[in-house]
Amino acid sequence: MNDQASVTALMSSFGRAFHAENEEHPVFKDFLAKDLMTSEEYAAVQRYILGGAQFFEPETAPANSAPKELLRRLINTHIAPSPLCRAAYTEQALKTAVMTGTKQYGILGAGLDTFAFRETEFVSKHKVFEVDRPPAQADKRARIARAGWAIPKNLTFVPVDFTKDSLTERLLACGFDPVAKTFFSWLGVTYYLSEKAIDTTLAALSGLCADGSTLVFDYPDENFFTAPERRVQNTLMMAKAGGEPMQSAFSYPVLEKLLEKHGFLIYELLTPDDIQRNIIDKAGADMKAFEHVNYCLAVRKG
Repeated sequence: MNDQASVTALMSSFGRAFHAENEEHPVFKDFLAKDLMTSEEYAAVQRYILGGAQFFEPETAPANSAPKELLRRLINTHIAPSPLCRAAYTEQALKTAVMTGTKQYGILGAGLDTFAFRETEFVSKHKVFEVDRPPAQADKRARIARAGWAIPKNLTFVPVDFTKDSLTERLLACGFDPVAKTFFSWLGVTYYLSEKAIDTTLAALSGLCADGSTLVFDYPDENFFTAPERRVQNTLMMAKAGGEPMQSAFSYPVLEKLLEKHGFLIYELLTPDDIQRNIIDKAGADMKAFEHVNYCLAVRKG
C-alpha cells in the first residue's frame, strides 16, 4: 500500500467500495471508491481482513466460513458501518443545507472521499474545498490522475499541515469566502485529535463560518475507551497498531459546552440507536451501528 495514504483512509475507502459492489441494499453507494485504489491494494486489504478473522471474531470459528461470506461479514461488522453511515447522514444533511442557502462545502480530513466526482451537478454550482495533510493530498491527486478523472473547476485542494499551518489562512488563500454560508464535514477525525487540537480547529471554523453555517462530525462518547464491545476494542487496537492512536471522546454536556464556546449550537445529535433506525434499517442493510459513536450536526450562530 502507498505509504502516503493513511491506513485508516484506505480501509474506509475499501469498505465503501466493497459495500457498493456486494450489497443488495446499500446504506451508501460510493460507486467510485474502488477506482482510487490499485487492484493490488484492493486485494491486499481483502487478504489483511481475512487474515485477521481470528482477531476480529475469535469466537465464531471463521475457518468454517466460505471466504467471500466471511469477508462480507467482517466488513459489514467491523470495517464499513462508520464510513458508510456517517457519509450517508452527512450528504443528506448537505442537500438540506443547500436548500437554505449554503454555497460552499468544506471537507476536513478529506482522505479518499469521492464526493466531488460523484456529485457533479452539485460541484458545478457550489465551491468544494478538500482539506488534508500535504502528503495525503499529493497521494490522492496521483490516484485521481491514475484513474483518469478530470478535477472539477469548483474543487479546490487545500493542503494543511495542522502542526504548523493556520487553517484559516490556508482556506482564505485558496479562495474560501467567509461571508458565504458554508457546510463543513469533519468525519472520522476527532477520535485521533487531542482535545486541544479539537478546540483549536473549532476556533478556526468559528472565525470562518458565516451565521447559519453547518458543521457535521462524528465522535466517540465518554464510554468509548472502556467499552466492553469487542469491535470497539479491536478498533482501538488497530488504530494504535497503525500508528494513529485514538485520543478523544466526549460526553454530551462537555461537547455542548465546547461547541457553545465557539458559537456553535447542537441542532441534531444521532446516537447509535438513531443511526440504526434512521439510516441502516431505513436502507434495509445488513449491519449494526457502531457502539458509542454519535453524529452531531451543529449550526454557527452569531
